[in-house]
Amino acid sequence: MNIRRATSSFIYNEHEVRYKFNDDHPFNQKRLIMTVDLLREAGALDPASIVPLRVASDDELLRVHHASYVEAVKELSAAGPEEAWLKTAERYGLDTEDTPFFEGMHEVTAHIVGGSIAAADLVMSGKVDHALHLGGGLHHALQNKGAGFCVYNDASAAIAHLKYRYGARVLYIDTDVHHGDGVQWSFYADPDVCTFSIHETGKYLFPGTGEVNERGEGVAFGSSINVPVQPYTEDESWMECFEEVLERTIKQFRPDIIVSQHGCDAHAFDPLAHVHCSMNIYKQMPEIIHRYAHQYCNGRWVAVGGGGYDIWRVVPRAWSLLWLVMSDHPLLDRITKDPLLKLPEAWLARYSSESPLPLPTTWLDPISEWTPMPRRDIITQQNRQMKDLALLYL
Repeated sequence: MNIRRATSSFIYNEHEVRYKFNDDHPFNQKRLIMTVDLLREAGALDPASIVPLRVASDDELLRVHHASYVEAVKELSAAGPEEAWLKTAERYGLDTEDTPFFEGMHEVTAHIVGGSIAAADLVMSGKVDHALHLGGGLHHALQNKGAGFCVYNDASAAIAHLKYRYGARVLYIDTDVHHGDGVQWSFYADPDVCTFSIHETGKYLFPGTGEVNERGEGVAFGSSINVPVQPYTEDESWMECFEEVLERTIKQFRPDIIVSQHGCDAHAFDPLAHVHCSMNIYKQMPEIIHRYAHQYCNGRWVAVGGGGYDIWRVVPRAWSLLWLVMSDHPLLDRITKDPLLKLPEAWLARYSSESPLPLPTTWLDPISEWTPMPRRDIITQQNRQMKDLALLYL
């Protein structure tokens, strides 16, 4: 189908990098700055498209988080939290190695939530067709607990806002290699929100959920769709599972808007997972979502960031490709025609001395040079079995 040229907004504030647990933590928001730099060097980020964040109100946070949890986050955000609150940190999941509390935590995370809600408002008000907030995507935070590097769940808050203010039916698509558990559980009994997550099986990876039989409950049975894939899954099998199940999902659910989460940790270089995909999937998945947004939702599409822990070789390229798709930038056509199109020399020069490993020099990966995974046929067959099980419920 022909997709008209859409209008798109890029929600960004350099202060989002203050969402930082400690210097050694794998969640490193420098990846945001590097992505913005890459887009600017490529001539692909019009300053007029950049929209600042706003702070989420307590009411907006309380649609998806318990009042006691929000209070705990606020208190543990102080420079020196009181002893009584330090003793409660464990109860709220904010004293773990993954998600330790830090000074200013509430303020910066409320900004992140506000950024994703602002993206939702821009799209639903008709000001733009698409909106991207790469600082968002904190999909593991639960109603009463922080988890998986996530304090507040901005994706859940944006979806709740879409329902509350616009009465929208929302399809949430999660492409992070880790199951989108926090968003799923937020709307597990809500028939007006469908959650779709493709991820590495929880048998080997945090958070351990996302089985194909997690289907929703009550009147919402069938509105939770999970496609767990095997470790060492490669591009072709990942995309087969993603496209076939998502197509059936959106045809059946018929959403008013798509909210998608774009963790890019299914890449072979990512240190925290075991899937072996290339940069190809981070071009192909947004292209499919883009097509469906126009086909089923009048173009309405909100996208957020997510995981991604090779901040040098993977995240800037993957997230830049997402924006190129959303903004319908002509550079995307050049990459399609020449997958090994070179990255901007100025960007490579700026970060090569900092990167602990040699930076890739092309937009996509030279996968013809990669060694195929052992057991490829077995992995593909196991993934097809999961795909077929997911399709049985649709």
